[in-house]
Amino acid sequence: MPGFIKGYVRVIDAVNNTIGRVVLYLVFGIMGVLIFSTLSRYLFDKPVIWGVEMAQFGMAVYYTLGGGFALLLNAHVRMDVLYCRWNVKRKAKVDVVTFLCLAIYLGLLLYGGLSSTAYSIKYEQHNNTAWGPQVAPVKILLVIGIFLALLQAISEFFKDLSLARGSQLVPDNPDRVLIESSLTEKSSSAGPTVIGLPGLEPLKKAA
Repeated sequence: MPGFIKGYVRVIDAVNNTIGRVVLYLVFGIMGVLIFSTLSRYLFDKPVIWGVEMAQFGMAVYYTLGGGFALLLNAHVRMDVLYCRWNVKRKAKVDVVTFLCLAIYLGLLLYGGLSSTAYSIKYEQHNNTAWGPQVAPVKILLVIGIFLALLQAISEFFKDLSLARGSQLVPDNPDRVLIESSLTEKSSSAGPTVIGLPGLEPLKKAA
């Protein structure tokens, strides 16, 4: 693989890894908002009108900005009756083919997000609720998350293409290896516990 592709993969992986690990802690903020909203309503009899809506915004940002990180770790939920039993090279070949579906989906999602965000900024759109906050800031974060997920999908495509050709583009992410190893262990029906990834041993580092 050309050097600029290796550089692209390393940069995008590092960006999504950093953002994903920061966004992980957002869940505690969401929990805090919900707890505060509940206590203010039932304990102090002073309900706030922004609590649930703020938590909804936070959750949307949480799972959108974490999308690229989940792709990096191969942590998205999938129903893999056959996929989990294949070796790394076979999985990579299938992922190269199915990348187009993911790219089209994320591309359309990004296009819709940009259009919706532009509309919200132009007309200063507010939610039709008692609180009535502006929605443009949240939509901007959602678009950033979708864009990062698309960039990560392209990174995964390059890595899968390299694996399908029998080489490894970049070193494995330790957290991804841990997740995939646990899935491999669960899918094993007999024999000793498998710690490594099947099919990974023969692969050589990309020149």
